[in-house]
This record gives sequence, C-alpha cells and structure tokens, in this order.
Amino acid sequence: MKKLIPAYVRVPVIFFAVFMAMEYFIDSGDRPAFIKFPMVSVFLFVFLFLLIAIEITMSAVDNIMYQLLTEEQKSKLNEVNGLSFKDSEWYQKIMKRLTKTEPLESEGQLLLDHDYDGIKELDNNLPPWWVYLFYASIVFGIVYMVRFEVLGADNQEMELKKEVAQAKIDVAEYMKTAPDMMDEKTVTLLTDPADLATGKEIFTTNCAACHRADGGGQIGPNLTDEQWILGGGIKNIFHTLVNGGRDGKGMIAWKGTLKPKEMQKVASYIISLKGSNPADSKAPEGEIWVDEAEAK
Repeated sequence: MKKLIPAYVRVPVIFFAVFMAMEYFIDSGDRPAFIKFPMVSVFLFVFLFLLIAIEITMSAVDNIMYQLLTEEQKSKLNEVNGLSFKDSEWYQKIMKRLTKTEPLESEGQLLLDHDYDGIKELDNNLPPWWVYLFYASIVFGIVYMVRFEVLGADNQEMELKKEVAQAKIDVAEYMKTAPDMMDEKTVTLLTDPADLATGKEIFTTNCAACHRADGGGQIGPNLTDEQWILGGGIKNIFHTLVNGGRDGKGMIAWKGTLKPKEMQKVASYIISLKGSNPADSKAPEGEIWVDEAEAK
C-alpha cells in the first residue's frame, strides 16, 4: 500500500514532535532536558530505535505481501500507486541489509522439522536492527551498573535533593543582597546623601502628617530625640515601618505600600534626624535606646 508521507519524513517528524513535547513539559532550567536528565536521552534513543524498527518491519511486511502477489496483481497495483520502487535494485539491497530476509524461493531450505497443528517454523536470522538494539541494551546495562552500583554515582533522587539544597543556599545568598527581599535581620543603615534625600522625600509624603516634616512629632512621637517607644536603630525602625506600631495607636504597617528598599531609606533618614532639635517638638516618649554595637 502506498503511503502518503514517506518513512524518511514520517520518522523524523514524529521523533522531533516527541522531543519538543518533552522539552516543553519537563522543567530543566537553562539546560536541555536530554542533557540534564540522562534518562530522557535514553528514552529518546529507545523511542527512535522503535520508530525505525516499526518502519522496517512494516516495509518488510509490505515487501513480503508484494512478493506474494501475482504479476498481474503487481501490474495493477503499480498502475494504481504509480511506479513502485520496491522492485528497484537499491531498495532490495537496503532491505536485505536491514532485515537479512531470504527470498521465498529459499523457504524450503529454511524450513525446520517442527510442525504445530499445521504451523511450520522457519530458521530465519534475527533482523540486524533488533540484534544491535539488544547489544546496545546490554552495553547500557553494564554502564548503568558500573556507574550507579560500583562507582556510587548519584541517582535522580539524590540529584534532586542536592539541587534543592543548593537552591536554598542560593536563595539565602540572594536575599542577603536583594533590595526588595530584605527584612529587619538583613537591613543595613544607608548614609549616602542620595539615599537620604530619597528617604526624606518618602517621609515627607507619607509620614509628615503624623510626625511633622521635621520629625518633631505631632500625632506620632518625636523622632529626633534619643527616646524610642518601639526601639531605635535601623533594624527596629525598619521593623516598625514594615509591621506597624502599637495596636490601636494609629501607626500603620507600610509593607503593603512601600517596598523594602524604600523603607530602608526612610529608616535611614529618620536616624539622620537625631539631635536636630526642631522647634516646638513633642516631648520625648518611651525609653532611651542605645545601640549595643556602638556601645561596644
């Protein structure tokens, strides 16, 4: 039967369709899945062999069926399908090399003395593609056993655990320097004039209504003295900005409005107001706070 799409087109199209589907659905990061996961390469290798094997088997069956036709049937089939290349010399040589099939005329020489209810057995050679695949599976089994059982290489489960552990380390390192991932444990004091100017602008826009533009305090406490209700220093002030002040006292949490980097600049600017003594400032509240690091 004549096929609309030749095997040399059909096999690569099916193979690369499966290949692209695996690359799409398997999350392998910045490396191709068949490189990062060796078992994917093995699957693709076996899948390609099976595709070729199926095509060879189907071609061999078609060839046998064609040989069983009478000359008249062959002629009619050729008229319907067009000139067939199955009778060409090069095609016969290729099929002979791939399948090692014997012509029907030699069937008597291959017939074994086995008869099972009229079913007879022929002593045909195994197809070379099957033999090579069998040898390849033996080689793969030996390499697999040596690598994982003798040399103790990591299996997929161990590789996953190591990658997860490394990812946690990478995330922790990133969070130490990522401006929008910092918290009160990793925040640091900024002293650059540009950062303090940005902090002042944010403070004036969002905080001046309660603390006055000069930080002297109005509804909120005075931010220029040495006494603090919730603790001074960059870490405590940053924590207060993120989570808000005392319950019911009006200080809201700014984590939904300002980014961590912006709150770092505001906190640094507030610390820079210490000792500025603005006019008509609010009376000190809280306790005197001393930075333990500075005290040492």
